[in-house]
Amino acid sequence: MTEKPWDHQVHLTDPRALRAYAHPTRMALVGLLRLEGPFTATRAAELTGESVASCSYHLRILAKYGLVEEADPGGPGREKPWRATAAYTNWPNYSEDPAVASAAEALNAAVAENQFHRMMRALETRHALPAEWQQAERHSDAILYLTPQELRDLGERLDAMVGEFAGRNHDPGLRPEGARRVAYLNVAYVAPETFTDGARPEAGQDRPEEQP
Repeated sequence: MTEKPWDHQVHLTDPRALRAYAHPTRMALVGLLRLEGPFTATRAAELTGESVASCSYHLRILAKYGLVEEADPGGPGREKPWRATAAYTNWPNYSEDPAVASAAEALNAAVAENQFHRMMRALETRHALPAEWQQAERHSDAILYLTPQELRDLGERLDAMVGEFAGRNHDPGLRPEGARRVAYLNVAYVAPETFTDGARPEAGQDRPEEQP
């Protein structure tokens, strides 16, 4: 089994770290390092379309807050490889510290925007997928009436189910034949009771027809 080069998760609580991670290029670099790293700033530039100097700068900022580290500290300059320090990034869902709460909200918004753009790109190209993959994909929502504890319990159950497959991310030997990279979004929020801000009500339980 391939040795994991990182811990399970890195927890961000410093408002400066939260705001630093909210940068789209930095989020992209951490994600790429988790999937394809270690790699150098030169390789990062090839993967992101950014300049080598820009990638080198962003990698140093990420290292400052413990999100990445040098895989070979003795490597020369921009050619030294970098790696992610954890498989997941975690930050507070709630804080009584206004600075932390504000930075966490900004990061949540940045992550949601990033996920939206990635999903739209996937939708634009899904017609090229084999039929079995198009039929297996899920695009659905549901309106539920839950207590805070029930919502936490539901999240923990879903996390446990997703966690059953997490080992395949860093050990290709665990992936069965035909497995592909799948982005699985897990989002739950309190739906507004009124819509005076122009937002539309959630349709509730809208989903494409599921094929057998």
